[in-house]
Amino acid sequence: MKLLFLTILFSITLLIFTPPSMGQFNGYNEITVLQDKGKYPDHTLWQFLLQQHVDDNGQVDYQGFAKDRQILEGYLKLLKEDQPTQTWSKNEKLAYYINLYNAYTVLLILDNYPTESIKKIKKPWDQELIPLKGDMISLGDLEHKILRKMEEPRIHFAINCASASCPKLSNKAYEAKGLDEQLESATKDFINSERNQISREQLNLSKIFKWYKNDFLDGDIRIYIKKYTEIDISSNADIDYLDYDWGLNGK
Repeated sequence: MKLLFLTILFSITLLIFTPPSMGQFNGYNEITVLQDKGKYPDHTLWQFLLQQHVDDNGQVDYQGFAKDRQILEGYLKLLKEDQPTQTWSKNEKLAYYINLYNAYTVLLILDNYPTESIKKIKKPWDQELIPLKGDMISLGDLEHKILRKMEEPRIHFAINCASASCPKLSNKAYEAKGLDEQLESATKDFINSERNQISREQLNLSKIFKWYKNDFLDGDIRIYIKKYTEIDISSNADIDYLDYDWGLNGK
């Protein structure tokens, strides 16, 4: 059995008692993370980074991420070495691809930091950044050719495009175990956030529901949203779409 060794400079004492940025550690011990080749990967490194650099509102500290870039790259190397196989469950694949998308979005911002918006970056969703199955794919490929084809509309509220109007970046890694609860929470949170304005007779919605309309119950947006809100939405409620804020989701 082949083992992947990820070597991280890590202060055990500081991690246990005070969890600052790993890039700020002064006393170092070496930890080796063992990963079984071909097995479902451990998302602990991503979880640590999210907890350190993303707040509960989804605001991202990109400067903090930059200090811990080595850890981010180590996590992405882990994902490269252990890619989905036919033996993985649907939830294992979904969690892997959602985390992969979000981690590479952060890396894309870091590679172009500082920036006011992901849209200031040249072709952000077309750059072939991601090694997968012996090829290099883009964030757009990952979203449209893989994630959307898995017929799970709630992924739209889990993947993050580094922008103010996007669903927030969760500060918890997605995991196969408990994934349904995580996706339900992300969907409910987004629908009931300021990114949508919902009343019985009028739905002013995020453009996500316009761009990906047919992913949601074949376009029956009113019925889909009604499941996640306490408002008794009329079957004839008017639908309009709000302006999308592409400003960076952090500092």
